[in-house]
Amino acid sequence: MEMWMDHTGVDDRGIHRKRARPPKGDGTLDIDLTPMLDVVMIMLIFFIVAGSFVREVVVEVERKNTSSAQSDEPSKNITVQVSANNEIWIKGRRIEERSVRANISRLRAENPKATVIIKAHNKSTVDTVASVLDSSREAGIYNVSLSTGE
Repeated sequence: MEMWMDHTGVDDRGIHRKRARPPKGDGTLDIDLTPMLDVVMIMLIFFIVAGSFVREVVVEVERKNTSSAQSDEPSKNITVQVSANNEIWIKGRRIEERSVRANISRLRAENPKATVIIKAHNKSTVDTVASVLDSSREAGIYNVSLSTGE
């Protein structure tokens, strides 16, 4: 769009005035979308490449058939229950999150071959279950089973 000015001279106050002439053509403006499409394509390529570097962390759970593992003698395992509102229960007592490791250590001292079974409610949070899992590992028990349900 080329616009040129025409000098018209000095007015009665001594100010130089210029008069603009309208551009030649039909008067419509053309918008070039090529730069915007270039930016969109570059962003698309960036997100495709960046998305390939994202890795999901997966915890594999090995499920065992509980019907074949039933026996007549009572279980010596340490059972930790996590309720729907993230309360932690061991042997029928509500336990604070910070004292889970001490309780597991005490129960392990009574039975060194004991394993930990975490019975988590479906509505409990992963943070609470992970905290119990970490506490059992700090207590020296690495054989931990996870059971979910209501």
